[in-house]
Amino acid sequence: MILLQANQIARYFGADTLFENIQMEISSHSRIALVGRNGAGKSTLLKIIAGIDSPDNGTIAKNKTATLGYLAQDTGLQSNKTVWDEMLEAFASIIKMEQRMRELELIISDLPDSQNYEAALKEYDRLQHDFAEQNGYGYENEIRSVLHGFGFKEEFYEKNISTLSGGQKTRLALARMLLQKPDILILDEPTNHLDIDTLSWLENYLPSYAGALLIVSHDRYFLDKVVTEVYEISRHKMRYYKGNYSKYLELKAEQLTSEWKAYEKQQTEIHKLEDFVARNLVRASTTKRAQSRRKTLEKMERLDRPQGDEKSANFLFDIEKVSGNVVLQVEAAAIGYDNRILSEPVSLDIRRQEAIALVGPNGIGKSTLLKSIIGKIPFIKGSATLGTNVQIGYYDQEQANLHGTKTVLAELWDEHPTTPEKEIRSVLGSFLFTGADVEKTIPLLSGGEKARVALAKLSMNKENFLILDEPTNHLDIDNKEVLENALIDYEGTLLFVSHDRYFINRIATKVIELSENGSKLYLGDYDYYLEKKLEEEELAALLAEQSAETPPTAAKPKNDFFQNKEQQKLVRNLTRRITQIEENLAELDQTIELLEQTMVDPALVDDHVQLMALNEELEAARKQQEDLLADWENLSLELEELEETNK
Repeated sequence: MILLQANQIARYFGADTLFENIQMEISSHSRIALVGRNGAGKSTLLKIIAGIDSPDNGTIAKNKTATLGYLAQDTGLQSNKTVWDEMLEAFASIIKMEQRMRELELIISDLPDSQNYEAALKEYDRLQHDFAEQNGYGYENEIRSVLHGFGFKEEFYEKNISTLSGGQKTRLALARMLLQKPDILILDEPTNHLDIDTLSWLENYLPSYAGALLIVSHDRYFLDKVVTEVYEISRHKMRYYKGNYSKYLELKAEQLTSEWKAYEKQQTEIHKLEDFVARNLVRASTTKRAQSRRKTLEKMERLDRPQGDEKSANFLFDIEKVSGNVVLQVEAAAIGYDNRILSEPVSLDIRRQEAIALVGPNGIGKSTLLKSIIGKIPFIKGSATLGTNVQIGYYDQEQANLHGTKTVLAELWDEHPTTPEKEIRSVLGSFLFTGADVEKTIPLLSGGEKARVALAKLSMNKENFLILDEPTNHLDIDNKEVLENALIDYEGTLLFVSHDRYFINRIATKVIELSENGSKLYLGDYDYYLEKKLEEEELAALLAEQSAETPPTAAKPKNDFFQNKEQQKLVRNLTRRITQIEENLAELDQTIELLEQTMVDPALVDDHVQLMALNEELEAARKQQEDLLADWENLSLELEELEETNK
């Protein structure tokens, strides 16, 4: 059933066209993504569809019985109620129905012979049926499930919403919208402020949502899991593609190839006709045929030259000076604020050209750790030690480093006053700031434009250690890809926080997970991290099950452990981890041997700076060797104990 139709929608700003001739159809259970560059008009179109704004042209036709819910990006829930009471508001009609049922129960029990008895019994039966159909007996569990999915434990239920952070209010606004279950749910950037665990929960929850979904998001993994249709706004027009985001990219590429073939074929035909007319129009014997060809040319509907993708930013991050091999070390530190510890112990050992992703739930202190490393927030315990020649470049997700009164041009030029204006403008041009754009003041910029200014500043500084806090926030998907490619080619070292899993997978060489119990290192990309987390969960579950099912004094049948496939998997996982550590130890042995040989080279006997740098690398390698040996011993003992227990 069609719930909503947008017909010939247009929005103009003076003489400029934002978009026009927009057609869209939303049916029951639609799963639609609206994509396009920042500034293409996605949020504006959502507001028009939601009935908040009126179009300059065209009409919106909505099914009269269909309910519609709209959540703008970064919308926080404003309320003086507790979290639990506010979520109950989503079920106000069910609660009212429940209250009426209690009243009817009293009437029925007190007045069995009353003339109102039959009417009350009939009303009660109807309400009981409706109550059950609308999950009246399970709505409190539903609230708990959704709140848990958004990271709100029971201790939050009685907290007043006005005391919560902006990110928590945004998550609550989305939670309440999901509980209200409108027939058409319109979400503008719903993944902002969500950590990876919450994001995973949401993308598993939405496919089973009973109504239709219309979503704007720059998260590729999220769109691939949730949507089945894509509408793209580009160059003021709308195009439709059937499939998820990856399928949309595939179909768009095929469409562009097809358009080029048709265009080139027509151009060849046009050139042939024009050549025939030019050669034969003046000849008496062929003039009629030439005139016929000219009429064919005049009637021909000319195909526009395919334009392909719109212009993207184009930039690189260079370094001015190479750092030492050891870039940053933090050992058994505690992070937090106001003496409240968020995570402990935190240990980092970052080497040159590594790309480290820092992950963990919201509120665990990821941004706090980055700010502690750069000295903006003190460590509660411990400290950060930088290596030789390390120069830090920091990207703040709030863009607090931008100045509110400056223009885009002045923002860069004031920090590099000796650089010619032409060069500054060239850098800004590579970040899509051209012409009058560079004279805009910072407060007038959109979130995406501010992000590009901050990245432009970072690219000019040429530091060799970039610390990035949510660098993909506010960037559209195309400009995210440009940033990814620039960071992949970067010759320095990276430490970054991001909730964009596609971005982490492309960039990270290692993942550090932050929790209340400190930091934990995973030696691979995001997919590797997920695989290891799953193994850890399976291991913990198996050990718990084994402990619960087998009393300490009970004797086990010989080889019973190995008859269980799950337990065999546990042994394989432990064996694989031990083998990986042994391989890493072998590589470290070679590194240590090479460093020791280099340090006794007669050519370096008087080069104290180089010798100090080499000694620093050697000490760090030996420390890493000790840590790996400790891990190897622990895992080997664990494996031996499992095998001994089941002999």
